[in-house]
Amino acid sequence: MARPREFDEDRVVAAAMETFWRHGYEATSTRDLCDSTGLGPSSLYNTFGGKRQLYLRALRRYYDTATAEQVEILRGEGPAKERLRAMMIHAVDADLDATGARGCFAINAAVELAGLDPEVREAVRRSFDRVEDELCAVVEAGRGAGEIRSTGDARVVARRVQSTYYGLRVLGRVQDDREVLLATVDGALADL
Repeated sequence: MARPREFDEDRVVAAAMETFWRHGYEATSTRDLCDSTGLGPSSLYNTFGGKRQLYLRALRRYYDTATAEQVEILRGEGPAKERLRAMMIHAVDADLDATGARGCFAINAAVELAGLDPEVREAVRRSFDRVEDELCAVVEAGRGAGEIRSTGDARVVARRVQSTYYGLRVLGRVQDDREVLLATVDGALADL
């Protein structure tokens, strides 16, 4: 008879996500995962199938949490540009927080593994596509309200905003001057 699991699988995935997020896939060892999750190697592999499968679960969790948080900000109240700015400022502040300075997990995965692993690429693409769709909706709402002047396809404008946003997330890994990052946000939004 198999022994019942004595751990919270969601808690384990959350702990693994934090470990991968902080160190990256390649630099995270099985020992690191065992230390952060509290599981032994056999429980880790029996439950999740291995490091890669746990990484994919961590990316799904990121989608369910951090990507959902971005969407919530974009769907918030207020003018379109204020919502776009709120999403970007939220990222700037998170990236400058000394206790959590780890960038965006989806971007980290895109840079480290998406070019090598189709399932990682698909997981990252899912997050990027969701944000793009929400940005497109905000751009369309902003145009309808006369707040966003940029012409052309709304999706192209949304992708330009998204590129600025993801660029900020990367820049935030090396730029610790909040005013420089805020000027980038404000400049990008002024061009809309």
